[in-house]
Amino acid sequence: MTTTVKSSSVTGNQQSAGARLSGIAINLFLAIWAVIVIFPMGWLLYSSLKTDQEIFFSPWTLPASPQWDNFVRAWQDAHIGDYFLNSFIVVLPSLALILILSAMTAYVLARFPFPGNRFIFYLFLAGMLFPVFMALIPLFFLVKDLHLLNTFQGLILVYVAFSLPFSVFFMTGFFKSLPSELHEAAIIDGANQYQVFFKIMLPLAQAGLVSIAIFNFLGMWNQYLLPVVLMTDAKRYLLTQGLAFMLHQQYYKNDWSGLFAAVALIMIPTLIVYVVFQGQIQKGITVGALKG
Repeated sequence: MTTTVKSSSVTGNQQSAGARLSGIAINLFLAIWAVIVIFPMGWLLYSSLKTDQEIFFSPWTLPASPQWDNFVRAWQDAHIGDYFLNSFIVVLPSLALILILSAMTAYVLARFPFPGNRFIFYLFLAGMLFPVFMALIPLFFLVKDLHLLNTFQGLILVYVAFSLPFSVFFMTGFFKSLPSELHEAAIIDGANQYQVFFKIMLPLAQAGLVSIAIFNFLGMWNQYLLPVVLMTDAKRYLLTQGLAFMLHQQYYKNDWSGLFAAVALIMIPTLIVYVVFQGQIQKGITVGALKG
């Protein structure tokens, strides 16, 4: 009896020590990974406050005196401000359309069984597997035939089309996770389907909507391939195109401090969005992403 108790105690201590070592190893890995991710961003931010000489000859030291005019030069002389405006003109309407269309489509697919329901769902699912670069040539000619080439409207429609499959897939699982009793109670109380959706189900799906809004915002804000193909007018460049154009100019201008400042300006909005809404992202993924 005593031997059995001692054996169990030793086994428990070994398991506890193993759990502690495992926890230490995981935390150490996460700390190293955090340094790997955060250091380049921090280096970029303080390099954007240096002179060109400091960037080349003292790349790892802090700036002797912050050069705030780097941001002014990037915003005005390099037209980063114009590219910012163009990006917002495209991304914000695209995001609004994606949210409302994906929510309405996902709600129908999740709540109303009808012939072809699964086929339509898997059709959206198949859209997630289709690489963007394979559609570039036919997409270019389609947009051109519609007289939407070099227009914000054409790029908005393309962004919406390529973002809908993932958004519908995500929101379908989210709407399935919501309680059916609320829907039934609202119908019994005399509400129609539009009232049920807009006044009950849509507010309950707020966490999922915020999640896909952030995912799509980050994806569209950093999108480069589609604007390069569909927006060839320099006056309508988006941020990613403008930054690439500015990089090519540096081979002749040598304004590297301005380039660092431009990259920092582009990076800051995405960081702010993610930091502010990261809790909503985690909540949305936990509640609905894995339900199909």
